[in-house]
Amino acid sequence: MQPKQDKIQGSAPTAAVPFYNDPKKRSILFQIATLLMVGLLAYYLISNTLANVEKQSIATGFGFFEKEAAFEIGESPIRYSAADTYGRALVVGFLNTLIVSFVGIVLTVILGTLVGIARLSSNWLISKIAAVYIEVLQDIPVLLQLFFWYAFFYNVLPSPRQAMNPIMGVFLSNRGLVFAVPEAHPVFKYMAIAIVLAGVAIYFLRRWARERQARTGQPFPIFRVSLALMIGLPLMAWAFGGAPTAMNVPVLIGFNFIGGTNISPEFTALLLGLILYTAAFVAEVVRAGIQSVSKGQTEAAMSLGLRPSRVLNLVILPQALRVIIPPLTSQMLNLTKNSSLAVAIGYPDFVSVAGTTINQTGQAIEGVALMMIVYLTLSLLTSAFMNWYNKKMALVER
Repeated sequence: MQPKQDKIQGSAPTAAVPFYNDPKKRSILFQIATLLMVGLLAYYLISNTLANVEKQSIATGFGFFEKEAAFEIGESPIRYSAADTYGRALVVGFLNTLIVSFVGIVLTVILGTLVGIARLSSNWLISKIAAVYIEVLQDIPVLLQLFFWYAFFYNVLPSPRQAMNPIMGVFLSNRGLVFAVPEAHPVFKYMAIAIVLAGVAIYFLRRWARERQARTGQPFPIFRVSLALMIGLPLMAWAFGGAPTAMNVPVLIGFNFIGGTNISPEFTALLLGLILYTAAFVAEVVRAGIQSVSKGQTEAAMSLGLRPSRVLNLVILPQALRVIIPPLTSQMLNLTKNSSLAVAIGYPDFVSVAGTTINQTGQAIEGVALMMIVYLTLSLLTSAFMNWYNKKMALVER
């Protein structure tokens, strides 16, 4: 017998793949080419802009911040006059935008949630009213709604001499809502500190109450204790500070009110328009989130004897939040960006103040860049907070 000779068959050498047929290398090449094109376009635009600015002898930079603004701003949360600088004027515009956005977002979420829940109500009338609100307000452009409310306050409400006076110290006219406020006193600073401390205490108290209930099964009256802290601590600070009661009451002098504080028609029209418009979309987001929770969850909770309000707060909404939060974030961003329409009704937001600054200084590039930075910053901060809240509220399987 002849020994078997093993035949070793080697695999044929693989031919080198050309780089244009390799997906990985081709994708890198495309990215480099795209980066070069974007860089060349940016270089062209920037160099062309700088050349034109130099040719027309237009000043550049942000040195105008220190120059006198020489224009008044109708509403300002901080002290401001025409003798102040452009920098301070822009700060006033930014604060006005921030106030409108923050107050608008809070009230929009509350109203949108209530309307979304009402849309699913078993009461026919409540459900249809919510449906009509959603359909009508969604289909009317927000700018038209701003014009409507602005015209309403100026044409329907009476002049200051015939102002409505529903309760003592409160006047409503086409100049806005004017009401009495406490006279300035140092104790109010300590009351504000007391409110912040109460909020911190409530936060840790809620965490402790949840851990205690998970450990022992015994509930803690967190709502009543939180309410007592939020009211009691500022009241204690007010009492120990001398319990001041002096009020700054508005008085009609000439054609307007002097004293108190005033909520202008421009601010009210802007806030109402943004809230009512955006809340219609938030209501649909809330409705979709609630309907995403299976009916079995509701039936199981009802079988335990829970009241409908407890079922909504403890079972339905916590599960619906994972569906609600992402589109809700988009609506918050829309409200913040839509606040730039304030210039159409004369409210001095950041866009309005920056536009006046551009007209007076001629530095359009810097002004537009500031607008972009402000709205980009507000949007990123809102998104970051909502992303954090979304992760915090996510359902974790154990």
